[in-house]
Amino acid sequence: MSIHARLHSQALGALALLLGGLWTAALWADVPKAAGIASQNKQATAAGFAVLEQGGNAFDAAVAVSAALGVVEPESSGLGGGGFFLLHRASDGKTVFIDAREAAPLAATRDMYLDAAGNPDRSRSVNGGLAAGIPGLPAGMVLVAERYGKLPLKQSLAPAIRLAREGFVWSAKNSAMIGFRAEQLSKSPAAAKLFLRSGKPPAVGDTLRNPDIARVLERLAEQGHQGFYAGVTAKTLVKGVRAAGGIWTEADLSRYQAVEREPLRFEYRGQQILTAPPPSSGGVALVELFQILSGYPLADFDRVARKHVEIEAMRRVYRDRAIYLGDPDFVQMPLDMLLSPYYAAGLRASIHTGKATPSKALPGISATQEGNDTSHFSIIDADGNVAAVTQSVNLPFGAAIVAPGTGFVLNNEMDDFSVKPGVPNAFGLIGEDANAIEPGKRPLSSMTPTILLGDERVAAIGSPGGSRIITMVFQGLSMILDGSSAADAVAAPRIHHQYQPDSVSSEPGALSAEEIAALTARGFTLTPSERPWGNLQIVVWDKRDGSVQAASDPRWKEVSGGESRDRGMIYR
Repeated sequence: MSIHARLHSQALGALALLLGGLWTAALWADVPKAAGIASQNKQATAAGFAVLEQGGNAFDAAVAVSAALGVVEPESSGLGGGGFFLLHRASDGKTVFIDAREAAPLAATRDMYLDAAGNPDRSRSVNGGLAAGIPGLPAGMVLVAERYGKLPLKQSLAPAIRLAREGFVWSAKNSAMIGFRAEQLSKSPAAAKLFLRSGKPPAVGDTLRNPDIARVLERLAEQGHQGFYAGVTAKTLVKGVRAAGGIWTEADLSRYQAVEREPLRFEYRGQQILTAPPPSSGGVALVELFQILSGYPLADFDRVARKHVEIEAMRRVYRDRAIYLGDPDFVQMPLDMLLSPYYAAGLRASIHTGKATPSKALPGISATQEGNDTSHFSIIDADGNVAAVTQSVNLPFGAAIVAPGTGFVLNNEMDDFSVKPGVPNAFGLIGEDANAIEPGKRPLSSMTPTILLGDERVAAIGSPGGSRIITMVFQGLSMILDGSSAADAVAAPRIHHQYQPDSVSSEPGALSAEEIAALTARGFTLTPSERPWGNLQIVVWDKRDGSVQAASDPRWKEVSGGESRDRGMIYR
């Protein structure tokens, strides 16, 4: 071969390699090789994949998983509760936060849970019809399906309807959670009929059928928003709630709407993070945490020094949560201040790196004195769409009542309002007037669905856990940012501080005996927990090789469903 021919051949070869590389990049660099779903229940994860395999996107799958969780995990979420949907669309880069949080009934009053002496009556804000806010989750599912999904709502709800009609498997988690509320559930005839057998909970492995919720879901599928908030379902709900001591009216239901809000956005180490705005307190707290810690050389700190500054940051953001945050449609919040890196710098300056700051030394709030309820799931589809969704009924099995004929428990989210300034709710969180009860207002929440949009990795993350949600998401996301796998991030033991009570709780294995001694010497009060908490769900798409990791918290490994399926399994 002549030198000219050889050079020509080499040039053609180089061009082929270049074009091949460009083709591969075009195919994979911005498109995952798989889809991933991480949810708290394998049956719900399967519902999401069933919809993806029918041509749905991550948002259709989110509706399917949301509805299925409401059937198979009634202790944690469902049609009688609310939730937050954080969605990122790959085609145009749009990210939207859908607020489907519950709302106070129009007849609600500021002091409705205080007794004649002005003291909170906790039983009325957590049990029975008076504890229930107007549900938002059905409206949220409809909005997601109609504005962002590809499939009819009827198709996305079909797996949940099938689970309700044909039966679902009662899990170890169902059994553990009902133990907290069986006595209260027995006081609601419809709840007792649905969840108890001769006064006792079902056995693990039993099959439960729920034709009532199937009928409610079918009306939602056929009629959309009106299928829940008007007509037969609305009348049935109002009748049941009022019979249980509540104050709902049909007008409460007819006026409810899920709301689209702009998510909070910030950068940390050059990575874009999108998270929940108010009425979630979680996003604001997450921004503050990362901005406070961005001023420290954390990579150079030993574990005790790092835990010290993390705990001090937690203390300060939970104080801000208590003072400033509430429903943005009702209160003016100093968000520009709270989200400012300069404000974070001021908080950082108040941290002594060798000594704990007692919470009582921080001004502005009265000093006063957790769980696996709530549900989160994360989805990344094979087109790169992302959904991070957290939904709840508050305490296990919510208010522990079922309106006859509906098949789902009603929330007790009214307890998430500040019943009285400085008085803690069921999770020990305190609040002030910004989160006071008002008609139509949405209570402050700790739910923190979050999406990471990095140059190399994309992730969706969130967890249940009441007041601990924020710190769990923070610690899990920190590990992802440090390069950990999704599986390692969901499994790592956790610590938590929430300003009041002024103590550091820790999961077994989170701190060594030496670390506990060192932190105690610095002035921290530590209260190690004998049991784990939370149920973190993470999906990570590694853009470098197109792989997708879907990891569910191993604390409920018998039940949770983290799974990825390659493109060939989905696009058959």
